[in-house]
Amino acid sequence: MVTRRQAREWAVMMLCECDLNPPESLDSALGAFWEQQADLERDCLESGEYGVKKAFCVHSAKAIESLAAMKEFAEERVRGVMREREALDAELEPFLDRWSLYRLGTIERSVLRLGAWELSRCPEIPAAIAINEAVDLAKFYSDSQSGRFVNGVLDRFAKSLATRPFTPGKA
Repeated sequence: MVTRRQAREWAVMMLCECDLNPPESLDSALGAFWEQQADLERDCLESGEYGVKKAFCVHSAKAIESLAAMKEFAEERVRGVMREREALDAELEPFLDRWSLYRLGTIERSVLRLGAWELSRCPEIPAAIAINEAVDLAKFYSDSQSGRFVNGVLDRFAKSLATRPFTPGKA
């Protein structure tokens, strides 16, 4: 079964890809990403690599339903971040403490955008969970210092959201 953690990993991968190579069409980029993930998984399984999560090579109805739901979860985040990237960047800048978003690494930038989007757009997800997921992604794909940095930025961002009214359409 695919988890939300895996879906967030996919979202960060897609956001990094879009950050480094802005796509002409987000739909085609997402389609290519899913195809690439399925091919990669199939290659790993055929070569006998251990530890490969079987997300795309599934056969049970429950697993297929889970995969579809998590792909939708990941795409919702990617589409949301890409649609509101400029607004999110402007919202994040004041919390970077003598840094600019474009001085950060691609992973940190993508994780911060995803975390800020979830904090400001997904009231059903507790802030602590959104921040923890972002910190774990930063640590896994970068290093522990990145995790600490992401934690500090998103914690300050979340506190600022708590002090202002939520306005749909604004990041």
